[in-house]
Amino acid sequence: MTTPDQPLLAIRGLQKSFVTPDGSRRCIVNVPEFSLAAGAQCALAGESGSGKTTFLHLIAGILRADTGTIQLNGEEISNYNESRRDRFRARNIGYIFQTFNLLQGYTCLENVLLGMSFGSGTDSDFARHLLERVGLADRLHHRPGQLSTGQQQRVAVARALANRPRLVLADEPTGNLDRRNSQLALALIRETCRENGAALLIVSHDEAVLADFPDRQDFHRLNRGQGVEAAV
Repeated sequence: MTTPDQPLLAIRGLQKSFVTPDGSRRCIVNVPEFSLAAGAQCALAGESGSGKTTFLHLIAGILRADTGTIQLNGEEISNYNESRRDRFRARNIGYIFQTFNLLQGYTCLENVLLGMSFGSGTDSDFARHLLERVGLADRLHHRPGQLSTGQQQRVAVARALANRPRLVLADEPTGNLDRRNSQLALALIRETCRENGAALLIVSHDEAVLADFPDRQDFHRLNRGQGVEAAV
């Protein structure tokens, strides 16, 4: 558990490289230092291939870093084994994927409940509340294929908040949406995170999304192999 003067997320000396087809290693993520306060909202920009998704996967424990530390909510998670990282992620992190990753054979409500089942347990009332909050009160029993792209995004937002996470990670969450739905989705993500007390780290190359984070301290750029820097 963090103390009031500690950041929710604290990263030190984080590095991740991958083997290229010619057998050499290429450093994709090299972040000497990065932190995020509890309840804060931050946007991270970067060109394609700059390591944005890899950075989020490292924080979420989907990937394991080569070196460095990741401390979330006062707990050092970078050295956990895969199963322990999975359990920690289910309890503490909500993830909004660009492709939504909804289970096509299940209803909206079932998708949210399944997300809960990996955490502290299912809560039908809260699942319904979240779906109602994102405007899907009349779509609880629809399957993803029966929804518009924007509505599927809303299910993904509800599922990410289902376990009341301390941190929400959003990977290009407006990438598959038109301009109007992009604006609505971003506003919804930011509002629901605030309402649920979750910090938000969103990565995007969409200038309209980044423009919603005008303060320099809330907008950073990730350069492949060269760290995170405050955007000017």
